[in-house]
Amino acid sequence: MSATATATANNTAVPSLTAPLKALPPAREIPLTFTAGIKSWWEAGTSASAHAEERLLRKLAYYRSPPPDSLSEVSDEPVVAYSTKVVLDDQKRYINTLSITSPSPCNSSPAPAVLLHGYGAGLGFFFKNFATLGEWAASRRSSVYALDWLGMGRSARVPFVVNAKRDDIPGRVSEAEAFFVDSLEEWREKMKLEKMTLVGHSLGAYMSVAYALKYPARVSSLVLLSPAGVPGDPNTTVPSREITDDQTSDGYVSVDDAQLATKAKVEEIKSEQRNQGRRQGRFWKLFTYLWEEGWSPFQVVRSAMWYGPILVGKYSARRFPGFTEEETREMHDYILNITLAKGSGEYCISHVLAPGAHARMPLVDRMAPLKIPVTFVYGDSDWMDPEGGAKAIENLAAAGNTQSKLYSVKNAGHHLYLDNPTAVNRLLVNELDRAQR
Repeated sequence: MSATATATANNTAVPSLTAPLKALPPAREIPLTFTAGIKSWWEAGTSASAHAEERLLRKLAYYRSPPPDSLSEVSDEPVVAYSTKVVLDDQKRYINTLSITSPSPCNSSPAPAVLLHGYGAGLGFFFKNFATLGEWAASRRSSVYALDWLGMGRSARVPFVVNAKRDDIPGRVSEAEAFFVDSLEEWREKMKLEKMTLVGHSLGAYMSVAYALKYPARVSSLVLLSPAGVPGDPNTTVPSREITDDQTSDGYVSVDDAQLATKAKVEEIKSEQRNQGRRQGRFWKLFTYLWEEGWSPFQVVRSAMWYGPILVGKYSARRFPGFTEEETREMHDYILNITLAKGSGEYCISHVLAPGAHARMPLVDRMAPLKIPVTFVYGDSDWMDPEGGAKAIENLAAAGNTQSKLYSVKNAGHHLYLDNPTAVNRLLVNELDRAQR
């Protein structure tokens, strides 16, 4: 397949494919009626999930489908993107992977970035970040990877089992973390990567820290986007905010959108969280009960059958108001299909986190051994607790690690990389480069 080069913002040439990709069926309309809900539910499945993901990935001009047989085939291109399933120890266990890589790396190439999504999400959630990171990979002659955690997204939905008893908190946490952390290590070995910069969101950030603690020689730095499980006490609001709150944007694009957070800024975010928490008392009691019983919110969508697509549609339309109509439809289709897939890794949640998304074994008490840069990033209307990040930085500094920072991103909630992608993309490039200095 031939390609032509186009200039990017940093004067890096990235290829633009001239040969057309195979046509995909269009994203379905968001179902708002009972009949449309039945049709959307009936058509969901493996192929629909693959199509939904590829529609998001094709926004990259240099995306290849099918992938090249080898990188030598595209050695004259500065960067190429493609999707593969990386098989682990057997055919039943595999990791869905997007690779954005320079076909001609050099000895001085920085460690690749690995993007790790949050709870119940998938690599497609980063679709607004891939283009900028692709430019970084081209200009630095490195790579960017985005994975679906084992048991989530379009990775293998293998059984998730924790054998530790309910009151054995260390045992439950250890087993649940190992499910993700050890499969990430298997993936790294298969990909023959020496070191990685891990960019994790929410639960993906939590697991990134767990991985770095278990395999410290394999991580060059951590970038934690609205990380779950950091503080030693409950967050002051609950995850329902991500479902019930409208997320608005007024189009901030200045470099100041991602600011080093002061103590006053952290307290401002905390104050808003306390106000939100007082308004959710009754919901909280039910939520706590279901959480402790091992309930998964995605069970509700699956058990709702044909009403499930309507529930997802209401979430999609409310949560991403800054998207174009086409992006909203595509994101809805993607979320719906990965949500309706067989339950697996989602059942980790009650083992590692207590109600309120605070950790049963908080990261703030575990991070001191880390000797690498750790960057905490929160949205200014986040429901994750930035005070936990601030305390973790204090603990790291006390242990001799003074390389860590905390940022607040304007006009952004929990999914800050989607709410204000311009600011987050600039921050990510800055932090990826900082890790190499």
